[in-house]
Amino acid sequence: MNTIPAVQLQSTTDNQLEYSVQTTNTTCPYCGVGCGVSATVEKTVSGQRISVTGDQEHPSNFGRLCIKGSRLADTLGLETRLLQPMIGRGDLRKVTTWDDVTEQIATRFQQCIDTYGAESIAFYVSGQLLTEDYYVVNKFVKGYLGTANIDTNSRLCMSSAVAAHKRSFGEDLVPASYKDFEHTDMVVLVGSNTAWCHPVLYQRIMQAKTERDLTVVVIDPRFTATCEQADLHLPILPGQDVTLFNGLLQYLYQQGYTDHSFVTAYTENLDSALLASDAEADIKVVSEKTGIALEKLQQFYQMFAQTDKVMSLFSMGVNQSSQGVNKANAIINCHLLTGKIGQLGAAPFSMTGQPNAMGGREVGGLANMLAAHMELDQPLHQEIVQSFWHSPRIASKAGLKAVDLFQAVETGKIKAVWIMATNPLVSLPDADQVKRALNKCEFVVVSDICQDTDTTAFADVLLPALGWGEKDGTVTNSERRISRQRAFLDTPEHTKADWWAVCQVAKKMGFSGFEFEHAHQIFQEHAELSSYQNAAMSHRDEAKAFRYFNLSGLTQISQSDYDQLKPIQWPVLKSIDELNDTDSERLFVQGQYSHSSKKAKFIATDAIAPVHATTHQYPLILNTGRIRDQWHTMTRTGLSSNLTTHRAEPYCEIHPQDALKYGVREHGLVEVTSNWGKCVLRVHLSEGIRRGQVFAPIHWNDQFASDARIGKVVNPVVDSISGEPEFKHTPVMLNPFYVHWQGVLYIREGMEQLIQTCLKNVVWWTKVKMTKVNRFEIAGRNKLDEVQYALKDFLPFDDASFEWMNLSDTSMQMSHSIILKDGILIASLYIAPAEMLPDRDWVATLFKRERLSALHRKALLAGMPMSMSSHDGPLVCSCFKVGKNKIIETIKTQNITHEKQVTACLKAGGNCGSCLPEIRGLIKACQQEIDA
Repeated sequence: MNTIPAVQLQSTTDNQLEYSVQTTNTTCPYCGVGCGVSATVEKTVSGQRISVTGDQEHPSNFGRLCIKGSRLADTLGLETRLLQPMIGRGDLRKVTTWDDVTEQIATRFQQCIDTYGAESIAFYVSGQLLTEDYYVVNKFVKGYLGTANIDTNSRLCMSSAVAAHKRSFGEDLVPASYKDFEHTDMVVLVGSNTAWCHPVLYQRIMQAKTERDLTVVVIDPRFTATCEQADLHLPILPGQDVTLFNGLLQYLYQQGYTDHSFVTAYTENLDSALLASDAEADIKVVSEKTGIALEKLQQFYQMFAQTDKVMSLFSMGVNQSSQGVNKANAIINCHLLTGKIGQLGAAPFSMTGQPNAMGGREVGGLANMLAAHMELDQPLHQEIVQSFWHSPRIASKAGLKAVDLFQAVETGKIKAVWIMATNPLVSLPDADQVKRALNKCEFVVVSDICQDTDTTAFADVLLPALGWGEKDGTVTNSERRISRQRAFLDTPEHTKADWWAVCQVAKKMGFSGFEFEHAHQIFQEHAELSSYQNAAMSHRDEAKAFRYFNLSGLTQISQSDYDQLKPIQWPVLKSIDELNDTDSERLFVQGQYSHSSKKAKFIATDAIAPVHATTHQYPLILNTGRIRDQWHTMTRTGLSSNLTTHRAEPYCEIHPQDALKYGVREHGLVEVTSNWGKCVLRVHLSEGIRRGQVFAPIHWNDQFASDARIGKVVNPVVDSISGEPEFKHTPVMLNPFYVHWQGVLYIREGMEQLIQTCLKNVVWWTKVKMTKVNRFEIAGRNKLDEVQYALKDFLPFDDASFEWMNLSDTSMQMSHSIILKDGILIASLYIAPAEMLPDRDWVATLFKRERLSALHRKALLAGMPMSMSSHDGPLVCSCFKVGKNKIIETIKTQNITHEKQVTACLKAGGNCGSCLPEIRGLIKACQQEIDA
């Protein structure tokens, strides 16, 4: 049994106080690693306390958690939640009932169908949905509305891998497991900052590296945290991955590393792949095109060729490209040529970005798929699915993919759209196009847990969904492991599961087949469809369709067994009682693939340059991605003060020589402009990025910054096969963002609504959530002698009960203002030249104090601590809250030369390990200081 039952503890006090503790094993809602977590709820009459730790028994993480997972409890409050159904936009929005709102959706959908046809309706869903939610909405749209106009934000992260798998293997599947990374001899990380984006898997790889002779190669345009421990870093030019792996294919073939018996028995179309890659037959040409030094390129090719067990993990840097499918197939081709697949420690491995991207693929969540790994354009598959569902119709052609979908909304082809658990105004490329589209759309439904997001502002109907901790169902991680996501929190009164909301609308439109009362019933139907007319590999039947995706062993699962279901990898061909943990760890062991020939296919991959090249107007290449402590559009992680300090502001990373060339400086503000839009970011200089390139995170939105949605800037071109957008290659220009002054404003938590007037009077701002206080970085263009610096001019605290302290120096272009009430710090504002603004973390610590001493007041007004030793500096280790100054002090006083010594002294780096690269950098800097 994998759930830990509630433990009721009685504590005897004078008041006979009752105390209870319940621990529930569930699954983390962040990345595709799919870590198991144990959530503990302690309840007393005074309230409840929630803590989250790693599940020691979960086979994906064995108790490890990254900093985001460790801080899940920080994100469970109700302060930003959408708690009741609402109708109307803007000032017309009002609370309504579920009965009324589902009736309105059903009526409006039916009107669209009657007037314009089913193709006038679209759904845009998310890898944040549970498999049960995903299944129901796809059944409703494809089997009952009869359209395939349903796509998912997984289109933005792994649809290229899906297409590549289907072309090579005949089915969308990852053939290996995380365990393979612990038994391989070489790991190739392609387009993946694994240390930050999938930290727990990275730590498993690093542990394996310390225990055995494991070689790690990183292929990435930037030198990231992942490169710190790598044996080889290949700083490839953006968009040249096909060239690199076509060159590897040619090298392997020319040098005699072909596994001829494997190729002959289990593959086909090698000649076409070799012909397509002929232009990369000369390694010197490959070196020139990729920008990788010839010596490093030869070293990598030799290592791959001479190592029997190779795992190639590829992620967003491969997928998010106009050539993403070909990039993935070029990688797979090299594994097929050498037979490095279907054996322990050898496989290509697609790492997904979201917790249930794989589950969405299982149920046909993409616009060009049917449920249970069946194909939308194959009549046999259409017949199988429609027959199983007993549905009135079935979608027979691919629907609109994400970018095309919102373009169709803007042109009026789509009249109604339902968006679930995602924020496309931030996450999609050319994001202002999405804004225009939703503004024009006749009927927009949004299901979310947050009331105020960039996207909910355009909703005609808002549906309050269940959040993590309240949901009940399953998710599937990147190694095909199905895990239970269990509810452990009380459900807010009017919030509902997404599958329930869809069922209500379906029934009100007159459809049967949606009488589900529990997620278990949905999962059971999902399992039954996976095995329905699913032919055996060895006895394929024209009237059936073989799929590796098969949950036949779970078709009779009971409610109790579902509640207690342990993490399990598919295919699941045995009953729960007969299952062996190793049954499905590795696919293709017998060399049988899902193509009708039972063979894998080499795919001809042409090395084509990115669609949009640099120009005189836009001479730099923008690459976007994730950072360590944030997730997607920050609607969850932005609530945690423990996750906001590592990278507190929206920024862009550029090479120092480019900073000189374009007239920008470290920590200055810069406007990043493309042909599609612009935004304002803080400059970070880095030697780890090549000249001519810019990196910016994807996370910030209009709730956290005035102008930082990088999606507005991103190139909307997509891969012609997968429809996945080109997030890694947008031509841009950098220009200094002129401001006359900069400042930092702190205001105690709960009073943010009072500063809206202030923010309207500045040209730029960023919000940073800190413990008990919110910090706002601000800047303006009005002249200093026209600015009234006193806090009273920014905030409406004119009550005589507030105590004011002001310090101004016009000649220094500086003003400090402090406000207190009953000795408690309420707010503070500093306006000064950027280099004279106070240490942000030090000021924030004073908001934690119940009362301020006279010394603290003087220090606050001066804008600097009385002693530099009085604060730890910017946070480096988020897990144990260890700051930069504390680490430097410890390094110097203890003569530290290795990061393990820092961990021994301060615990920093001892949990998720994401901060270890920074700790190593601090050690190196201190050593250089001593040597100088």
